[in-house]
Amino acid sequence: MSSTPQHAADTALAYPEPPASPLWHRHGAAKARPLTSEQQRRNCELLLRAQYTPRPRTPRTTTTLAEAS
Repeated sequence: MSSTPQHAADTALAYPEPPASPLWHRHGAAKARPLTSEQQRRNCELLLRAQYTPRPRTPRTTTTLAEAS
């Protein structure tokens, strides 16, 4: 059991995130370069692959074939 009171632990995590870097903001008329259809397709494939969660595999038995028979 932790010696820190629960309310103190809650407030320690309640600080806001620092502001975003000014480099993340676009100023003026500079627009983002549009993606080509090939880049869009590639991004879509990577997104689908990243979101895919494989089914859990069944654990292997530790017995050898000789022991099993």
